[in-house]
Amino acid sequence: MVGTVGKMLTEANRAYIAGLIDADGAVMASIEAHKEKRFGFRIRTIVKITQSNIKVLEWVKERLKVGNIVRNRNTFDWIVRNQSEVLNVLNQVEEFSVGKRPQMELAKKIISSVVGNQEDLLAIARMADTLAGFNVRSKNRRKNYAAKIEDNISRND
Repeated sequence: MVGTVGKMLTEANRAYIAGLIDADGAVMASIEAHKEKRFGFRIRTIVKITQSNIKVLEWVKERLKVGNIVRNRNTFDWIVRNQSEVLNVLNQVEEFSVGKRPQMELAKKIISSVVGNQEDLLAIARMADTLAGFNVRSKNRRKNYAAKIEDNISRND
């Protein structure tokens, strides 16, 4: 499989990265207020791996040529937010994912969705809510993205 810079990513490396995402990662979606967007919001998917050993994340970043590494209190996160890069990562590792394949499929569907009207935006927000429901850490603090958009639409009508 060809990476973003045209180099081959071995099957073993793709499988290893999929395992890291399955075990120590997350495939998420977020809705952000965005003044330049037609309906005032954008929905973005995010891929993240958390590790205490930064060398593992540097290895991932070096292989995939995308993402940023940020420090938390006791750990580091490799995060990809650019939608074309997220899609590229998911396309490269999805077939090797065991635990996060449903999230990867849903994230790819979110990325490929087109917002032509408010109903499209709401449908994508509902997919983002579904994706948030998969993530263990999000269950107690997740936001209802569809409700956030519905509230905004009703205020603007």
